[in-house]
Amino acid sequence: MKPVKVGLLGLGTVGTGVVRIVEGNQEDLSSQVGSPILIERIAVKNTDKPRDIEVDAAAITDDPWDVIRDPEIDVIVEVMGGIAGTKEYILEALERGKHIVTANKDLMALHGSEILAKAQEKQCDVFYEASVAGGIPIIRTLIEGFSSDKIVKIMGIVNGTTNYILSKMSQEGASYHDVLKEAQELGYAESDPTSDVEGLDAARKMAILGTLGFRTNVELSDVSVSGISGVSKEDIAFAKRLGYEMKLLGIAESHEDEFSISVQPTMIRTGHPIASVNGVYNAVYVYGQAVGETMFYGAGAGAMPTATSIVADLVAVIKNLKLGVNGLKQIVPYKQKKLKSDEDIFYKNFLLLHVDDKAGVLAKITQVFAEYDVSLDSVVQQANPSNPDAEIIIVTHNASKASMNKVMRHLEQLKVIHRIKSHYRVEG
Repeated sequence: MKPVKVGLLGLGTVGTGVVRIVEGNQEDLSSQVGSPILIERIAVKNTDKPRDIEVDAAAITDDPWDVIRDPEIDVIVEVMGGIAGTKEYILEALERGKHIVTANKDLMALHGSEILAKAQEKQCDVFYEASVAGGIPIIRTLIEGFSSDKIVKIMGIVNGTTNYILSKMSQEGASYHDVLKEAQELGYAESDPTSDVEGLDAARKMAILGTLGFRTNVELSDVSVSGISGVSKEDIAFAKRLGYEMKLLGIAESHEDEFSISVQPTMIRTGHPIASVNGVYNAVYVYGQAVGETMFYGAGAGAMPTATSIVADLVAVIKNLKLGVNGLKQIVPYKQKKLKSDEDIFYKNFLLLHVDDKAGVLAKITQVFAEYDVSLDSVVQQANPSNPDAEIIIVTHNASKASMNKVMRHLEQLKVIHRIKSHYRVEG
């Protein structure tokens, strides 16, 4: 049997995992696709770097173009990451009729439409299961498993770093900065954690999930983003007291020809299935018009979980190659939907206010909510021994984002309010 030849761009932790799986499971994989799978060329930054695995020195190059231009290679597996250069490699590989497997969420979130259009033109496959939620097969599920349904809502914990931080803060009552430092020491957080903790990583993944789930083109710029760096242990304690857990949630909702999408710290009711997802694990909750609630849970990162998804995509590409049906499963958005305005986005809100501890303050504050037609679910005023101010905790009923923006601007002008300590979305 003629082998299927693969070019690998990158041999870091994930690339090494890909090689381990392909070589370690060669007999089983070959029986699935009807041919041996041969990793023919590997592009690396440093050809002299010691490796955790043995690879043929003749297969190694420090020039990705050697891999892209090799006429023997059928499939390119891209695990080098980044956008600069990578987009050009992928587009040129497609131009040459090579199929693509990638784990690159940044590339697919920003340039997915262009890449998929080129793949369709050249009748090539571009599979990117590992770009979102690592070892969870959520992309294939959205494309195939929900093909007969209309997805109404997608809610995801899609960043393991932030979920680890918030879980530890909740379980141990620790501060954000202490847990972040611990996460960095354990290798769960980068030395520069900005992309994770400010929600940018999750936003890229949600743009991909929204595009596939709603069958439209969701741009990264459509995603409203806020991170967890402002979340305090006091916020989490208040959330738990009210029956909620704090999670960095990606939330995408679709109705008719409109959608909304955001990433933000969210108080989620403890009874909701996604509230119990802790540590570095990921989960994606999907609500379909016909199927109702479903949730997918597992490792969202790590060499082997991610490599597992990559090799599964590789197997799918090769099966298509054998059947002569490459390029037929590309999902190109076919329905234009517009981003909802703030007037049409509704959810509950939690606020913690530090205010003057005197009579009449509560009445002034509740009057502001009434002025903008925001009804209140609960209001609690309490003293805090460590704070000379009184603390007022407010949970609203569903209110439009536009109305809440007006409420917040008005509250900021009230002299009786010393500080708007916290404001979070509430779900469940």
